[in-house]
Amino acid sequence: MAIESLETKSIQVETEDNALLEFQETLKEAVSLMKYPLQVFEFLKKPMRFLEVSIPVRMDNGQTEIFQGFRAQHNDAAGPTKGGIRFHPDVTADEVKALAGWMSLKCGITDLPYGGAKGGIICDPRQMSPNELERLSRGYVRAVSQIVGPTKDIPAPDMYTNSQIMAWMLDEYDHIREFDSPGFITGKPLALGGSKGRETATSLGVFYILQLVCELKKLQLKDTRVIIQGFGNVGSYLAKYLYDSGAKVIGIGDVLGGLYDENGLDIPYLLETRDSFGIVSNRFNSSISNQELLEKECDILIPAAISGVIHKHNAARINCQIVIEAANGPTTKEALSILVDRDIMVVPDILANSGGVIVSYFEWCQNNQGYYWTEEEVNVRLKEKMHTSFDNVLTTAKNYHVNLKIAAYMEGIKKLAEASRLRGWLNY
Repeated sequence: MAIESLETKSIQVETEDNALLEFQETLKEAVSLMKYPLQVFEFLKKPMRFLEVSIPVRMDNGQTEIFQGFRAQHNDAAGPTKGGIRFHPDVTADEVKALAGWMSLKCGITDLPYGGAKGGIICDPRQMSPNELERLSRGYVRAVSQIVGPTKDIPAPDMYTNSQIMAWMLDEYDHIREFDSPGFITGKPLALGGSKGRETATSLGVFYILQLVCELKKLQLKDTRVIIQGFGNVGSYLAKYLYDSGAKVIGIGDVLGGLYDENGLDIPYLLETRDSFGIVSNRFNSSISNQELLEKECDILIPAAISGVIHKHNAARINCQIVIEAANGPTTKEALSILVDRDIMVVPDILANSGGVIVSYFEWCQNNQGYYWTEEEVNVRLKEKMHTSFDNVLTTAKNYHVNLKIAAYMEGIKKLAEASRLRGWLNY
């Protein structure tokens, strides 16, 4: 039977504002380059399962509000699905589906026995009390409990969620299942089976990649000028690693704006000053907009906040040598093309920020074994994984003469496609 050529299919939709369509466009290109049949793209372009839930929460004022939540499980051919849960007012179904797909690719790139998943709740945790957040967290677990578990789908923290929220979710799951199950969720507090090094894992993984890129570009890290857009968990720890290594962090941004000083910012002071949501710019009269911050001259620009901040309207004004994507999907497909044409190296999110899922895997392994590692052991193994993944993506980029994002997709697809074929789901 003739195999339909992938090139005959196209997504005739504006992708710039839709993360899922951005994911699908790049996936299609990578699958085509690897000479896979159309069925591989059709199978991987959307999650295998998607659950939308309504969560009633009694608020502190006595009123009940209904929150909308999602859980996407992209592909479980290589193992149980894995992915974070974000609390954010702008969460959408398509965003969650795209994030689940990206997580599958991360697991393929880093050779983890997982597929990707993602969860989200439309809410603004900055406007909620701790008691309201606890009730919301427990309600979400009750709503999705039938499709998650330590051998099914393992959640983790993401945007505006943390170890305390993971602890509430773990407790709720244990009450539902009536047994202790630390492997149900990762990113937990150490006292409940969390892993040393998990909180800093994403940032440290980005830092390891940044070191490799500097070696590749023959740059001295201590001589580089770095701007980090985003000062939450990932951006703040990354700023500290860079500051301690001697690099000059000349700009940081948060949800309200940015701070910039060409002589370098006092990162330890900013870390002490920021609030629990990573906001610090409102304490200074000299703050600038995030858009201005992104366009300031630097050597390395690290978007570490939300998706789509580098787009077709500002890509021509990005003024750096290297972009390292610490956030998920910060550079749109059209923007990437502009940056590549300008000879700006872009290290993709599914490679650069994979440290979080790597150490989440380490935590899950430790939970399953009942044996826990030192932080040094965790970081050594993380570094090895990040280096191997970077080398593989770089080799693919050179062999196929493609940019690093396409190469990363190609690396990520391999394990998903092969596992699906071996299970008999695909017949190419």
